[in-house]
Amino acid sequence: MKLIDIDSEAKKNNKAHYSAAVVHNGIVYVSGQLPIDPKTGIPVKGGIKEQTRAVFRKLTEVLAKAGSSKERILRTTAYIPDVSLWNEVNEVYAEYFGNYKPARTVVPTTKLHFGCLIEIDAIAFIDE
Repeated sequence: MKLIDIDSEAKKNNKAHYSAAVVHNGIVYVSGQLPIDPKTGIPVKGGIKEQTRAVFRKLTEVLAKAGSSKERILRTTAYIPDVSLWNEVNEVYAEYFGNYKPARTVVPTTKLHFGCLIEIDAIAFIDE
């Protein structure tokens, strides 16, 4: 088993007890990623599309550190505070993944930490 972390200002100030990802038996389990600016440690400005793109940038970074990539994502779970955001999230998913369509669940919830509009976790594979 291998624990993956990312280096950022946000991580230095994060007191939460988890790794950005865990690799086990060729599978990468990525913890929920919030749209936090790595330089400031606060949520990125803008609406749901900007925040979703920021999450995908972080997800790409974590996957790369684990030896994987977006093309190897098997499944994602996205948490949003309002189901009315679903269409915009779907647009950014299509932009990020192109023709590739991993399994996905979108979970409308109440509030997300720091007032963020989205959080995404993922499961991917690597070639070991």
